[in-house]
Amino acid sequence: MNDWPDGYGRGSQGSEPEGPRAMRHVQRPPVPQQRPPVPQQQPHGYGDGYGAPYDSGYNTGQVYGTPAASVHDGRRGQGGPGGPARPAGPPPAGPPRPAPDWRRRIKIGSLVLVGSLLVVSIGTYFWADGKVKREVDLSKVIERPKDDDCTTYLIVGSDSRAGMSSEDKKRLRTGSAEGKRTDSMMILADCSGGTTMISLPRDSDVEIPSFKGSDSGKLFPNQGRRVKLNAAYAEDGPELLVRTVEHNTHLRIDHYAEIGFAGFANIVDAIGGVEMDIPKGFKDEKSGADFDAGKQILSGEQALAFVRTRYAFAEADLARTKNQQKFLAALASQTATVGTILNPFKLYPVMGAGLDTLVVDKDMSLWDLSQMFFAMKGVTGGDGKSLNMPVSGSRGGNLVWDKAKMDQIVKEIQNDEKVTVSGN
Repeated sequence: MNDWPDGYGRGSQGSEPEGPRAMRHVQRPPVPQQRPPVPQQQPHGYGDGYGAPYDSGYNTGQVYGTPAASVHDGRRGQGGPGGPARPAGPPPAGPPRPAPDWRRRIKIGSLVLVGSLLVVSIGTYFWADGKVKREVDLSKVIERPKDDDCTTYLIVGSDSRAGMSSEDKKRLRTGSAEGKRTDSMMILADCSGGTTMISLPRDSDVEIPSFKGSDSGKLFPNQGRRVKLNAAYAEDGPELLVRTVEHNTHLRIDHYAEIGFAGFANIVDAIGGVEMDIPKGFKDEKSGADFDAGKQILSGEQALAFVRTRYAFAEADLARTKNQQKFLAALASQTATVGTILNPFKLYPVMGAGLDTLVVDKDMSLWDLSQMFFAMKGVTGGDGKSLNMPVSGSRGGNLVWDKAKMDQIVKEIQNDEKVTVSGN
């Protein structure tokens, strides 16, 4: 017996298959109406280049960095095949910059500064070296004494007025005499045993030896003439002066340096004056000297008056040579310094001030000249000594050297020993 209604559960009773039947008791829920998505306002500059706003992936429920965030193309680093997704907001900061190495910067700056100063100083050196007047040819000097280990200079102050205007001559009280004569002469022996400066009074009684004329080359025999030392310069210039000094002292002169009135005063002014301690005040109308006792800074004009004054002293020429020694030692102490040599702002004015009247021998370089100044500076040191050539009397108004003392001085210098003799 079959309890199923007709059309249900027939199984295979009929030969025809059953057709589809509606199942009234099963209902499909209605499909809700979907609204189109509302585009969101995105920060300026973010997009895919085709007008589509940047989708951070939060609307889809996906976590940043998952595949769902890689739907955008990689043209701007937004993910997808072109690269990882780019987060919203500013890009992450890079690694912190290291602190500046100030020690290294200071070291480099110092090297650059020192290098620049050296370049300028070397340039100034060669400029000045080319300006020096090398006019004295010591190869013309004949019958020279033997050489020794000391470097010996003959330093001459001349009364040359070259380059001076009429106002300068009046201001410096030099007069207007033509030509030039030796106003002071000194031997400076720079030895390892000590530095010695010996002033040679211009009124010294000397013999004019045989010599070769500086211009003519003619040989003049020794006639036994005795004259004042400055007469040798007046007769045939620096070469005969060197020959006469060598003949009468038996010391070999390695270098010759001569400076005129104008150059001397200009150098003093270029370094800002020279400090001197004058033990006793004095005046001299001819030189223009007017000094009080005590420490004071001498200008170029005052310095020239100081070294030229002779009539204010009882021992006219000897007193003047002592003042000349004191002043040159003070001048050298203020100019022969590393600060001056390496500082073009000091070296340039000093060199430029005196080069116009500076005359040296042909073998003397600017380095030799600087060594001469350092040797003069050494005179005031513990191993230095300054003295006048010892005098034993006079002949016809000329000062006669003490031969025994002079020979001892020469022997000690030639043996590179410290000079022990005292002068007048």
